[in-house]
Amino acid sequence: MKRKQAQWVLIAILAIAGALPASAQSHALPSGDVQAIYQRLLEKIKSIKIFDHHAHPGYGDDSDVDAQATPPQHLPFRERETNPELVAAVKALFDYPYSDMSEEHMHWLQERSSAAEKAGGTAYWDHILDLCGIESGVANRVAMASYLNPKRFRWVFFADSFLFPFDNKTVIAENPDEGVYIPLQEKVLHRYMQQASLGGLPKSFDEYLAFISRILEENQKKGAIAEKFEAGYFRSLYFADPPRQAAVAVYQKYHSGGVPTPEEYKIFQDYVFRYLVTEGGRLHLPVHIHTAVGEGDYFSLRKGDVLNLENIVKDPRYLNTTFVLIHGGYPYFREVIWLASMKNVYLDSSEMETLVYPSEMKNVLKFWLETYPEKITFGTDAYPYSAALGSEETYWLGVYSARDALAAALAEMVASNEVTEDKALEIAHGYLHDNAVSLYPPFPR
Repeated sequence: MKRKQAQWVLIAILAIAGALPASAQSHALPSGDVQAIYQRLLEKIKSIKIFDHHAHPGYGDDSDVDAQATPPQHLPFRERETNPELVAAVKALFDYPYSDMSEEHMHWLQERSSAAEKAGGTAYWDHILDLCGIESGVANRVAMASYLNPKRFRWVFFADSFLFPFDNKTVIAENPDEGVYIPLQEKVLHRYMQQASLGGLPKSFDEYLAFISRILEENQKKGAIAEKFEAGYFRSLYFADPPRQAAVAVYQKYHSGGVPTPEEYKIFQDYVFRYLVTEGGRLHLPVHIHTAVGEGDYFSLRKGDVLNLENIVKDPRYLNTTFVLIHGGYPYFREVIWLASMKNVYLDSSEMETLVYPSEMKNVLKFWLETYPEKITFGTDAYPYSAALGSEETYWLGVYSARDALAAALAEMVASNEVTEDKALEIAHGYLHDNAVSLYPPFPR
C-alpha cells in the first residue's frame, strides 16, 4: 500500500514539473524586456509607503540631531553642494524658484527652514515625509524634539558614550577627527548622568552597569525602540570577550581619575559593549551599529570593517538580541549579506542612497535581494549635512534613489526569470516597509 502511494506521489510531482514552462528556469542574461519591466515596477513602487529605518531628522542648528559633529573632510562627488540633483530635490520640496544652488540662493532655503522652526509645531516635518512618500521612520537622535510628531517618528538613542567614562586624552590624540567626536561623547555621558541624578561616576563597576541599565530602561519608557552605536568612528568594531574581573579592575583603577592605556580601555569597552548587547536582548531593544565608511578623512576602513562584528552577531548568547547593521557595511556589501543568515541580523541600506548613484545601488540591492530579501531594510540617513543638503533634501534624494535602484534591480531579476513581477513587488514592500516594521512594537495610539 505504501509503495502504491509513493508511486502516485511521484506521478503527481512529475506532472507538476511537466506543466511548468521552460522559461521558469533562471538565466544568466535577461530574456525579458528589462526596460519595460522596470517602468511597470517603478510606477507601482512609487506608491509604496515607506518606513525609513535610519535617519537624523532635524533643523541645522539642533545639536541633538546626532551625538557627534562632522569634522573637516573631502566629500564624495555626489554629496557635494555642486550636485545638480539637489536642485531637483529642493524644487520638489519647496517650489524652489532658481535653477542653481548658489550661495545667494541658499538664503532662500535657509529662510524657509528658519521660518518653520520659529513657527513650531510638527506640521513642517510631517509635510516633508508626506512629500517623500514616507509613512513613518526612525529619528536617530540624542533626544527627541518637540517638532517631530511621535505618531510619525520613532526614537533611537545613542549608547557609545557609556564606553568613554574615563579621561580620554589618549583617544583624542589618535587623530584629528577624535578631537571633534570624543568631547561630544563625554557630553552625552554627562547628560545621562544628570538624567540619573549622578554627581560623578559610581564608585563600583556593578553600580556603573546598573546606571547603564537604568538609562536604557528610562529611554525605552520615553518611547525609544532601539539603541545605536557609532563605535566604528572611535575604535575597532572587533570586540573581544574579556573576563568580568579584568573590566572591574580597569574601572576601579580609573573611575576617580587617571588615563587608561589603550589596552586597558579596550578591555573595559569590550566588556561594556557586550553588556549593552545583552541588555538589548533583555529589554527587546534592537542594537543598531554603524558599519559603513564614515565621515571624516581619518575614518579607518579596516577598524570599521563590518566583518569585525562576526564574533558578536554569531555569538549564541545574543540570539535574543536583534542586530541592525546600519549602512549595510558599504563598501563591504558582498561580505555583510552573509551575516544576515543569522535569524536576528538585519541590514539597512541608508547612506548608500546619497553616497553612490542608483546605477551602483542597483547592484548592491540586487545582490542582497537575491540572497536574503527578507533581511533588507530601507533608510535614508537623512541628516543636515549643510545648507544645501539638509535632512529635507536627503530624505527626498534617498527615497528617489532607492525607488529607482530597487525597480532596476527587480526588473533584472524578473527578466532573468528569478522572480515573477508579483513576487518582485512583494519583495519591494518588504524592503521599503514591512521588514523593518516587523522588528518593533506598533506606534502608540
